[in-house]
Formats: sequence, structure tokens, C-alpha cells
Amino acid sequence: MPAAARRLRKTTAFMIVAIATMFAATDYAEARKGGFGGFGSRGSKTYSAPPTTKTAPETAAPVQRSMTPQPAQTQRTTPGAGGQAANAQRPGLFGGFGGALLGGLMLGGLVGMLFGGGLGGFAGFLGLILQVGLIVLLISLAMRFFRSRQQPATAGPNPFERAPDQNAPKAAPFSFGGGASGSASQAFAHPVTQPYEATAADLDRFEEMLSEVQSAYSREDYAALRQLATPEAMSYLAEELGELASAGKKNVVLDVKLLQGDVAEAWHEDSKDYVTVALRYSAVDYIAKRNSDDVISGDPDAPSESTEVWTFVRSSGGEWLLSAIQGTG
Repeated sequence: MPAAARRLRKTTAFMIVAIATMFAATDYAEARKGGFGGFGSRGSKTYSAPPTTKTAPETAAPVQRSMTPQPAQTQRTTPGAGGQAANAQRPGLFGGFGGALLGGLMLGGLVGMLFGGGLGGFAGFLGLILQVGLIVLLISLAMRFFRSRQQPATAGPNPFERAPDQNAPKAAPFSFGGGASGSASQAFAHPVTQPYEATAADLDRFEEMLSEVQSAYSREDYAALRQLATPEAMSYLAEELGELASAGKKNVVLDVKLLQGDVAEAWHEDSKDYVTVALRYSAVDYIAKRNSDDVISGDPDAPSESTEVWTFVRSSGGEWLLSAIQGTG
């Protein structure tokens, strides 16, 4: 019986470790499923989710990397990127250092179960968890007390804040094939925005830029990307290419074909026109080694489909530039 009990404890501990590892891998895969987090700028709408469309019925990934300042009011009230960032700064009782410490102790306890200690060791491990929990609780309460004394008084409500207009017209879908279409966006009190009607020529240009940007990215053609994207968007694309190069990899993208496109919203602000479009396209997209061209991930022989939300911007009379890209779930 003692030998059977030891085998049972070891088997249970191994199962717990395996399940924890599986959940961690699943969470990572789910986080990667929608592609990279959004980057770039959408003007005053950077941290608000664009309307869903027929092409992209799921909400676009929030903009996580942007040089556009994020208003404090948005961080407190807007769900999405701002709200998540605010919550990330206030970890729970077992978040941050406390969570890491407790996790390490739990792992240590499992190792103890595997390699000795028996039931007595397990009971001691539970007692240790209770002691650590009390210490973390006291530290958390002390930190909250000192933080509350240091925080200034909360400002009053934002006078420019406005509830969403439930009666605002929704974006009308279009085909990038050349039919004229567009949509009006909701106007915010600050900064002042005005509706912009995307023309057939605009939509044709967006279709061309989809292929041009993907091709330049695949060739690692920085000069071409600078002609197609804003300096901010270009910096993020260059950062991704640099990370791939540092890892000895390259992203090959071929045969880009637009399958469907919708205007999510279009507006004018600060002497600039903005158009956010949902794009569903197919492409041969895979990761390969830089030196040998051996495929690391993806299929070089079959195209795959992707759905993303791209925002284009232009100054009055200027050329359209890629301003932001957001993945979808």
C-alpha cells in the first residue's frame, strides 16, 4: 500500500503539472490566433473599436502599440485596450509578485511531493501556502493604504464625453471591384470630426495597397514601405522585420488576393481623411529560415485566408498611406 500510495501521489502531481502546462500553451495559442495586436494610429479613434462589418463580424483587436497619447478618461471608462491597460496596472491580491511567489511555492510543493516528503510534507506545504497568503494580504493592504494617501483627488466627468449614438447609420458593405460606396462615421465633440465618403477610386487604391504592402514586407523593402505607410506604421513593420531577422527567419507572402472588403468607418479630422476598412484576403504566407529557405511554419504550397482591419490616412490632396493594422478574432 505505501508503494501504491507513493505512485498515486507521483502520478497525480505529474498530471497537475501537465494540465498546467497544457493550459499555458492553450492560452498562448489563443492569444496568437487573431494575429498580432493592433498597431498604428486612427487619429481620435485610435483607442475605440471600429464598427464590425460583414467582412469582419468580430471586433477588431485593440490598438496596443501607438504613439497617439491615450486620454486618462479613456483608460477609466473605455473597455478594450485602455481598460485592459488600467486593469493591468492594478493586479489582484495574488497578481504580480505575489502570484509569481505563490506559483513558485506551489511548483516547489509539487516537486516535494514527487521526490519526497509524503503526506506530512504535503501538509507542511499547505501550511506554508497559508502563511505566504497572510503575508501577501498584509503587504497588499499596506500598499493600497499608502497608494490611497498619495493619489490626488479624482477629476470630475469629462465634459466632452458622449454616450454612443445608437441611431447612427452603420457602414454599408462594398466590393473593392469598383462599385461606389462608403459610410459616415459618428462625430465626436472633441476633436471635431466630419463624415468622409470613400470614393470608388479610394477603394481601388486600398486594394492595390494591400498587395503592395504585403509584397514590400515580404521582400523586406524598407524604402517601399516608407512610401506606403506613415512613419509610425513603418516603424512597427520595421520592428517586426528586425525581430524576424534577428531570429534567423523571414516571412514570405505571395499571391495576395482580396476576397471581400467593407468600409467600417470614414471621417475627416485635423485636415486629414481617415478610412478604416475590413479586408478578407488569401495569400501564401509562411515563415522560413533566412539561409536555407527551409519552412518553419505555414504552407508554401497552399494559400490561407486572413481577415484584418486596415486604416488609411491622407493629408488634403496627398497620397493614401497605411496608418494602422488590427487583427480580428
